[in-house]
Amino acid sequence: MSDSHTPADQPTRLNTGVAHNARVWNYWIGGKDNYEIDQKVGEQVAGLFPVIREVARADRDFLGRAVRFLAAERGVRQFLDIGTGLPTVDNTHEIAQRVAPDARIVYVDNDPLVLIHARTLLTSTREGVTDYIDADVHDPASIVERATATLDFTRPVAVMMLGILNFILDTDEARDVVRKVMATVPSGSFLVLTHPTFDSDLGGEGNVPAMEFWNKNATPPITARDRAGIASFFDGLDLLEPGLVTCSRWRPGPDVPAVVPQFGAVAVKP
Repeated sequence: MSDSHTPADQPTRLNTGVAHNARVWNYWIGGKDNYEIDQKVGEQVAGLFPVIREVARADRDFLGRAVRFLAAERGVRQFLDIGTGLPTVDNTHEIAQRVAPDARIVYVDNDPLVLIHARTLLTSTREGVTDYIDADVHDPASIVERATATLDFTRPVAVMMLGILNFILDTDEARDVVRKVMATVPSGSFLVLTHPTFDSDLGGEGNVPAMEFWNKNATPPITARDRAGIASFFDGLDLLEPGLVTCSRWRPGPDVPAVVPQFGAVAVKP
């Protein structure tokens, strides 16, 4: 990262000697908010798993399509984006407020660099609200409690969990996090989720050596899951068409995109 992207008031818990997911992801999608160690690890992971840049772009494109769909076609005006990562082009609030200027968005992350950039860059329209919570996905009760300062949990909320549950290594715990958050939102709310997979029909076998390398050289540790494991996060919810699919092919445009080993889906709480 160049000095122009290094705030002077970085929190002491910012560790620039170990690659971190938010910064490496930023590097893969062409951002500048990353350090040399992030670039090095990012290149090594890409060498083991060349499709990772396509995964990163597909995940970002999925976010755009899902938010536009929910704001424009389902009338959603509240978004809780858990594990937002570093701000880049077309963040959740920008997409939602382009459709509905009065949309309210709460971002959640616990990386100090994300916090710095979020406070600076995630500005709202005059009619809407954009807020940031420094909290851990492992503590859903704290996330919900603090989000209620901005969001009205008596009205539908779109809960965004893109590429975040893969950092909860225990599947039962990950399911519990989803259950606890979705239990607090009313009927008509949505869960928007992406998750990497090992499944070979999506080319996910390459995730095995890449994630082994990542877990030895970067933080936080990560895991992929098979279709059944990811589908279990939607228990009690109704999947919208086309269901649980490679995220690149969830309601795509006229061009048929390539398959990537990253599942994506949107579901509604009945």
